[in-house]
Parts: sequence; structure tokens; C-alpha cells
Amino acid sequence: MPDFPPISDAAWPDPIADMRDGFAGRLNVYRTMAHNPALLRAWAPLRQHVVLDNALGPQLSEVTILRTGHRLGSSYEWGQHVSRARACGMSDARIASIRGDVAGMEPTDALIAGAVDQLFDAKRLSQPTQDALIAQLGTAAMFDIIATVGFYSTLGYILNSCDTPLDDDIAAELRDNPPA
Repeated sequence: MPDFPPISDAAWPDPIADMRDGFAGRLNVYRTMAHNPALLRAWAPLRQHVVLDNALGPQLSEVTILRTGHRLGSSYEWGQHVSRARACGMSDARIASIRGDVAGMEPTDALIAGAVDQLFDAKRLSQPTQDALIAQLGTAAMFDIIATVGFYSTLGYILNSCDTPLDDDIAAELRDNPPA
């Protein structure tokens, strides 16, 4: 058993009681993060931007998150975002390609996955990658890719460290309709 399992409704911390019925209570990752109520409270505004209000749009955001989850070896992030990627219209073949070599991806996906890889490997984006991202997606999108990798890396470290289980509904979806 993990030392920090997702917190149940009955044990939900009082300082963040108002967050339980929102995003924080819907996913095991945030129920795990609720072991540190101050962190979860501080997390909410950044989550709003990175997850919902970014310059990438739903599909390119999912490409960024999937590649990040893959690079972290986070089965939770991968599974959760396979479901989200499907929900925003991505095919299983496209989703599966995100785990592979950039040469096998759609061009924009390859550009983003390559940027994610640079952030993991070199801890920065090269000038040619920055130039390509800005030319194709814009300055805000380039910054949002960097922020998304950082945001989901933090979540991945929490998930991997706490052995957070995939949410039951997502686990059932992937069991009943496994990715290609």
C-alpha cells in the first residue's frame, strides 16, 4: 500500500474543503496531492492555465502531456491522458506514435515531442527549437510547452513516488477499449 493513497471524501482536509467538489476531488492525482493542502491550494491557479487556458489547444496540449508522461514513465499520466486525447479527437494510432521516435509522428507532434525530449535531456530548448516552435505555434505556445512539461513532471514525480492508482473510470475505459 502506498503511504499516501488518494484521500477519501470522509478524510478530506478541512483547509481545502471547498476544493473537494471541484477538480481536486475528481482525480486521484489531486486526492493524493491533498496530503499537502497548501500545495494543492497553490496549484489551482497554475492548473487553470496549464490545463485549460494554454495557447496550445486541446490536442497539442495532450501531445505535450503524453510525451512528458512517457518520458517520466508515469503509467497514471499516460493512461489518464490517453483517455483525454481520445476525448479531444486524437486517434489511437496518433496517441501511440507519441511514445515512439519523432520520425514516426505527424510534423507538429514531432516538433513538440522533440521539444519535450530536449527539456528532459538538455534541460532547455535549443535556439533552433525555440525558433521553430515560435514560427509554427507562437511565443505563448512555446512558453506553455515549457510550463506544461514542468507542471506534469511535478505531477509525475508525485504519482510515481506515491504509487497513485489510475482512477477507476479511466482504468475501466482502458481495460474495455485498450489503446492500439
